[in-house]
Order: sequence, then C-alpha cells, then structure tokens
Amino acid sequence: MNLKRTFGAILTVLGIIGLIFTGIGIINHNSGYTTLTVVGVIAIIFFLTGISLIRTTNDETK
Repeated sequence: MNLKRTFGAILTVLGIIGLIFTGIGIINHNSGYTTLTVVGVIAIIFFLTGISLIRTTNDETK
C-alpha cells in the first residue's frame, strides 16, 4: 500500500467534507461568510491536492 496514495485519499475525503459543510452553511445562513469562505478555500485546496496525489503517484511493482 502506497503512503502517498493513502494520504491523497484522506485529503480528498476531508476536502469533500469541508465543501459539504460550506454548502450547508451557505444554504442555512448559519455562520459568518468569512468563516465559510476560509473553510471553502481550504476544502478546495485539500480536495485538489488529494486528487493530484492520487493521480500522479505511480504504483511500484516488485
């Protein structure tokens, strides 16, 4: 099992959770827009970084 690929999957899941949290907050008007903006930007960064790690990591065969 590749550590980079696992870390990429974790980052992707965290990004998806952050984007869902941001979407729910915007719809319900629960939090301040500054907080939602920060969480949304961090979630996008996590999501894109995780997808990039998963795609660019090569599987090594022995």
